[in-house]
Amino acid sequence: MNGFFDIPSDLQHSWLGLIGLHLREALLPVLAGLLIALPLSQLCVRFRWLYPPVLWVTTVLYAIPSLAFFVVLIDYTGQTELTVMIPLTVYTLVILVPAIVDGVRSVPQETLAAATAMGFGPVRRYLQVQLPIAVPAIIAGLRVATVSSISLVSVGALIGNQGALGNLINDANIYNRPELAVNAVVTMAVLAILADGLLVVVRLLLTPWMPSGARARRAQRPEPEVAAR
Repeated sequence: MNGFFDIPSDLQHSWLGLIGLHLREALLPVLAGLLIALPLSQLCVRFRWLYPPVLWVTTVLYAIPSLAFFVVLIDYTGQTELTVMIPLTVYTLVILVPAIVDGVRSVPQETLAAATAMGFGPVRRYLQVQLPIAVPAIIAGLRVATVSSISLVSVGALIGNQGALGNLINDANIYNRPELAVNAVVTMAVLAILADGLLVVVRLLLTPWMPSGARARRAQRPEPEVAAR
């Protein structure tokens, strides 16, 4: 473990500084992707014919290797964090759009009819009725997108010191210090686990009407007398 936290000076950050940089480069694209996916998903729900081409475009964009994305963007944004965050934002759409569309479509028609009868317009109905009910599906999509983004930030090391913790892997090869690579992998794994757990807590807070996993399993388990019969 000697030198595990001894970060090379060429990275210009301490270990905690790299963690902060990594989280910024990973979470801001997820937030941007969510802001784009919410109105785009509502359009897909309202105009069903729009969903297949939107899903096709997001899937094709997701299939573009990040290095090719960097090559296209680097002439416009340079070797900056923005060059890393734009592809990550695009990649989140292929996860968030289907999750939000499926969540919004799962709202019962009776609920929508009741909201309309109460005078809710399309925007108010979407914000106050459909989105709250779709929260579990949206959080599930955010969990996948967040963990994926945290892992993909490391690819930014290909364009200079924009890979945050991923730069440690590059320096591990340069300085023949494998402990730096172990540091990067373990730290990114811990960050992903913590972020996923935090989103689970957010889901529990936003959906207090939903049973927790333990309570749901108990509710589904038959009583001993019933099982015996």
